Amino acid sequence: MDKILLSPPVAFIFFLLLAYGINEVGRQIAAPGEHHEDKHLAYTGGETVPPPTGGRLSYHAFFRLALLFGILHVATLVLSTLPLGVRPRKTALAYTIAIAISVFILIEEPKSEKEVPEAEKTPLSFP
Repeated sequence: MDKILLSPPVAFIFFLLLAYGINEVGRQIAAPGEHHEDKHLAYTGGETVPPPTGGRLSYHAFFRLALLFGILHVATLVLSTLPLGVRPRKTALAYTIAIAISVFILIEEPKSEKEVPEAEKTPLSFP
């Protein structure tokens, strides 16, 4: 019972309540501000954000990019949970080489997209 705060669900709830409390204290002591139409926009350093140019990724390019990030995240999790030792280091090296090959394949542009003229590519669009 003395290590109840080390339990992940209890620690999560504790820190969630702590963050909520800090937020409420900050809200109470903050000066009231005026309503401004740009209040909820992202900070841009005082520069005007240019309108979108319409350059969108094709479905295949977006899928390759998403798969690349997925592979890198899983690789990071796997490598960070390997135990220390000589044998796991060899396993980690082999795993890292396999991940590097996968990343290289995903970064390379497929030949089929190189041959398609730019005017014939359809952008990714949502209904």
